[in-house]
Amino acid sequence: MQQRQARVAVIGAGPSGLYAAAALLAAGEPMSVEVLDRLPAPYGLVRYGVAPDHVKMKSVIRVLQQPFEPAEAEFPAVEFLGGVRVGEGGVPLDVLREHFHAIVHATGSSVDRALGVPGEELAGSLGSGAFVSWYCGHPDHTQLRPVLDHPGVAVVGAGNVALDVARVLAKTPDEMAATDVPDPVLDVLRGSAVRDVHVLIRRGPQHIRFTPAELRQIGELANADVFVHDDGLLAAGVEEPEDRRHRQMLDMLAEWQVAAPAGKPRRIHLRFLRSPVRIVGADGRVSGVVVERNEIVDGRVVGTGEQERIDVGLVVRAIGYDAEPIPGLPFDEATGTVPNDGGRVVCDGEPVPGAYVTGWIKRGPTGVIGTNKADAVETVAALLEDLPGLPAPAHPEPAALRATLTAHGQRPVDWSAWLRLDAEEVRRGGTRGAERVKVAELAEMLDAAHGATTTP
Repeated sequence: MQQRQARVAVIGAGPSGLYAAAALLAAGEPMSVEVLDRLPAPYGLVRYGVAPDHVKMKSVIRVLQQPFEPAEAEFPAVEFLGGVRVGEGGVPLDVLREHFHAIVHATGSSVDRALGVPGEELAGSLGSGAFVSWYCGHPDHTQLRPVLDHPGVAVVGAGNVALDVARVLAKTPDEMAATDVPDPVLDVLRGSAVRDVHVLIRRGPQHIRFTPAELRQIGELANADVFVHDDGLLAAGVEEPEDRRHRQMLDMLAEWQVAAPAGKPRRIHLRFLRSPVRIVGADGRVSGVVVERNEIVDGRVVGTGEQERIDVGLVVRAIGYDAEPIPGLPFDEATGTVPNDGGRVVCDGEPVPGAYVTGWIKRGPTGVIGTNKADAVETVAALLEDLPGLPAPAHPEPAALRATLTAHGQRPVDWSAWLRLDAEEVRRGGTRGAERVKVAELAEMLDAAHGATTTP
C-alpha cells in the first residue's frame, strides 16, 4: 500500500471544519485527515446554534457528514475524533503539531458580546449564545436553567438569532415537544409564564437585518400575535429599499401594524428605535429594562433622551459574538480573528508554517452556514499549495497520535461511537413523537457513545 504523503488535522467539527475536510478529500491527494472536536458530537453550529424547529436548515447535516462515510478509495475518508480537547485541559497545540503536516483551526466565535450597560451582571441577563445553546442541548449550558416565571422578556437585537429566541419563547410546549430539545429544556418551557416578548431594535424598520423567511415565521405563529412599534415611520412612508427581500419585509411589517390582534395567548412586540440603557433588578435578578427612544439623523442613530421602562424578568442580548484567542496562535482583539492571509495564519507579517484557519475564527462572525464552504475551499487551496514545503511531522503514525491522546487523558469518540450516540437520540425521540431528542449531559453523551447503559 502506498504510504500516506500528508497528515492534516482539522480542529472543530462544525460547518467550517467539515467543509474544510470535504475540500481536502476532494483534492484527491493521498493524505489522512483527522477532525478533532472537544464535544462527542459533530456539526457544531448546525447542532447547537440552529433553532430546534428549523428542521430544513438542519438538513445540511446530510452534506456535512459525507467526509466520514466509508470510501472504497485506497486512502480512507476522514476520521472523527470527538471528545478531544486541544489546549487547556487536553493536548497542547505544540504536542499536536508533532503529528501533522498542517492543522486547520475552525473553532468559531462563541463568546457573547456585552451590551455595556448597568445591570448587565444581574441574574436573568443572558447572551443569546448561552440561551440558544441551552435550548439546543449544548453540554456546556445544561445548568443554565433560565427562570421563565415573569410574563415579560426582552430580546435585544436586529438579526435572525433575536427572532429565533422570540419564536421559541412564543411557541407552545407541544410544538417544542415535536423538536429535538432535551427533556429538561422542555420541562422549563412547559412551566413558562412568558406572555410578552419585546424585541428591542436600535434602528428603524428600513434598516433591519432579518431575512424574510425568519420574519415571516413569527407572523405565522399559532400562539402569538405580532405588534409593530415604530413611532409611525411605516405609516408616514419610508424610502423604498432597492433590495427586493427588504421590500418584502417592510410589506410584512406594514401589514402587521394595521392588522387587528387575534387575541392569541402570547405577543411578540417588535420595538424599533429603542436601545437598552439600563437593566434594573430586584433581589439580585432582572425585573425590568430601561430603554431610550432613538431617531435617525443623517443616517446615524441618535438617542433622544426619552426613556421608558419595560417590566421583564429576562433579558437576552443577541448582538453578536466574539472569539476566544487560541493559545499558541496570534490573535487580533479588534476583529476577534486570527490574523491570516487567505487562511494562512500570519504572525508579524510572516506565515506560520502548517497553521491555517477557516470560518468565523478566520473572517469574523458573519455570513450564513453556506458561506463557510467557499471560505474553506480558499483555506484548503492555500494549504495544498504550501504542502510540498511543510516540515514532516515528528510522529506521523496514527498509532502515535492515539498514544498521545491517551497520555493526555483524552478518550476519543470515533465515528462509530458517535453513531451509537446518534441512535440513542433517535430512540429517545421515538418515545416523545419527535425525530430525535438530544442527549445534553456530557456524561450521558459519553456513556451512549461508548456503549454504556443509557437511561430509558
